[in-house]
Amino acid sequence: MNAIQQIEARYARQDAPDFRPGDLVRVHVRIREGEKERIQVFEGNVIKMSSAGPRRTFTVRKISYGIGVERVFPISSPKIAKIELAGYGRVRRSKLYYIRSRRGKAARIRTKKSRRGNV
Repeated sequence: MNAIQQIEARYARQDAPDFRPGDLVRVHVRIREGEKERIQVFEGNVIKMSSAGPRRTFTVRKISYGIGVERVFPISSPKIAKIELAGYGRVRRSKLYYIRSRRGKAARIRTKKSRRGNV
């Protein structure tokens, strides 16, 4: 293991669930407002994952008041308090950029009950 891998291993997040593109996640983000700090939940579908290990990032997309909002989160960021897996998505590709151009029911991602089954 080289020096970079040793440093990255120190900061790697151990409590992150196993999620994939298409899954519905709730990301609890620490927001600092002046002297106070609070936690805000960002809930949406994972449309992209990139890199591996502690450098891994994931993009979450949600619709807020009719406008699509995307946010990129580094998996090992100290700003992330918790990541919850809210549902499994059934998709056939790893990058879901086509969701951006879809509206309403066409933008839905099929759900499945568990990670193993196709239903």
